[in-house]
Amino acid sequence: MSVSLQKGQKVNLSKEHAGLAKVIVGLGWDEAKPSGGGGLFGALFGSSSHQAIDCDASAIMLKNGKFTDKTDLVYFGNLKHKSGTVNHMGDNLTGAGEGDDEQIVIDLSRVPAEYDKIVIVVNIYQAVKRKQHFGMIQNAFIRLVDARNNKEMCKYNLTENYSGMTAMIFGEIYRYNGEWKFNAVGNGTTDPGLGHLMTSGSRYYVRLWLLKLSWLCWESLSLHYPAEMMLWRSSVL
Repeated sequence: MSVSLQKGQKVNLSKEHAGLAKVIVGLGWDEAKPSGGGGLFGALFGSSSHQAIDCDASAIMLKNGKFTDKTDLVYFGNLKHKSGTVNHMGDNLTGAGEGDDEQIVIDLSRVPAEYDKIVIVVNIYQAVKRKQHFGMIQNAFIRLVDARNNKEMCKYNLTENYSGMTAMIFGEIYRYNGEWKFNAVGNGTTDPGLGHLMTSGSRYYVRLWLLKLSWLCWESLSLHYPAEMMLWRSSVL
């Protein structure tokens, strides 16, 4: 049975699906219908000036949580990672139709050991130029499918209001203690292009690492100096 995830929720793929090797990451979205305007002819024939929203899915492979090489970006301009373990199945220019709009296939069993995280992002092509953003998108989702039997393992529907956001971190597949897990991220950014998104995404993961480090330091100090840390906490709070 597929697990429906909420933002920030994690699932252990390796534990829940023994022997899991290859997964299909399916991403979908629909363009929201414009509200009002256009009159009778606009309703019948559509606006001649309207430009379809072109969302592009990409997979960013990280080493120790960092993006170190441009060849570790798998997208419509580089459909296959050099390791052969991550494959983009092609670009969908409109998001029209049912089901997955774009798919990325990942062979987790063969991902080189130096990669610990695969971040799945979606950006709007030429968003600034076309004056488009994710507030114009509805029914966005990311789902993971077991390639052995084509059964959906988990799905995350992005239901927040992402108006003004031009790119999205949908989720991340990461390796921890020899097991593969998935995190439903759902964070929007205002990056105008994929290159900017990768830079800001790197800063995002650095911040997460610093927060984790701070928590570990707090736990260590609390363990060795419980009375002092409790007194400090009460004075601050």
